[in-house]
Amino acid sequence: MGESVTGRVVRLLDCFSAADPVLTVSQLATRSGLHVATASRLVAELERQGLVERTGDRGVRLGMRLWELGSRAQPTLLLRTLALPHLAWLQGIVGQNTQFGVRDGDEVLFLERVQAPGAVVNYTTVAGRLPLTASSSGLVLLAHADRATLARVRAQVAPSYTPHTPTDPEHIRRLLAHVRREGYALCRGFLHADAAGLAAPVRDADGGVVAAVSVIVPNDAGATRHVGVLLEAARRIDASLTEHGFSHSART
Repeated sequence: MGESVTGRVVRLLDCFSAADPVLTVSQLATRSGLHVATASRLVAELERQGLVERTGDRGVRLGMRLWELGSRAQPTLLLRTLALPHLAWLQGIVGQNTQFGVRDGDEVLFLERVQAPGAVVNYTTVAGRLPLTASSSGLVLLAHADRATLARVRAQVAPSYTPHTPTDPEHIRRLLAHVRREGYALCRGFLHADAAGLAAPVRDADGGVVAAVSVIVPNDAGATRHVGVLLEAARRIDASLTEHGFSHSART
C-alpha cells in the first residue's frame, strides 16, 4: 500500500526549519524525496488552503493559517500559558535566555523561549527540536522517561555538536543519575563552547515530569550560582500546573 496524501504533505511541511524558512518547489521535492511534479501539485493545494505562501522569488514558506491552527493545540497552549510568567520571572533575575520544553519521542521540543538582550549564544528556537542527550532540557526529560524510551535512546548513536557533547553511553548514564539525584542538569558546552545549559524538571498535578524549564548561561565558574533560582522557577510552574489541574493525561 502506497503512502497516503497526508503522509506526503507532512513530509513536505517537515522540510521547513528556522534555518530554511523559504524553499523552492525543487528543494522541497529533493528534501522530501517526492517527485517534483508531486511536490508542485501538493504545494498548489496547500497554498489554496492557506497552509503555505508563495514569495516573490519562486520560494514557498509556511502560511499564517498553519500557525493559526497550531496555536489552537490544547493542552500545549495551556502548558505554555501557565509557564510563561515564570519564564519571564527567571529571565528577569538571571538576565539570560530562558526556555520551556517537552519530550516528543526521542527529542525535546521547545514550546516557549524568553530572550534577554546581550544574552550568551543560544541555538534554541520556539518549535525547535534537539536530541535528548544534547541539551540540559533533554537530559532532564530523559532522566524521567519510561524504560522503553531510555532503552531506545541508549541503543542509538548520540549526536555530537562539540567535543563536550556526551556520546558515550556510560557518560550519559552518569549524567542521568546526577539529574535524578540532584534535581537538575548542568551541561557545559554541549551545543556551544561558550554556553552552559541549566535545566530542572516540571511536574504536573499528579507529580509526573511533563516538561523542563531551562536557562542558558555563560560557561564559566559562576554557572552553578543560578541553580537555586532555576529550581524556584520550576517549583512555581509546578504549583501553577497543580492549581489548574494540569496532568500528563491532558497531553496524551
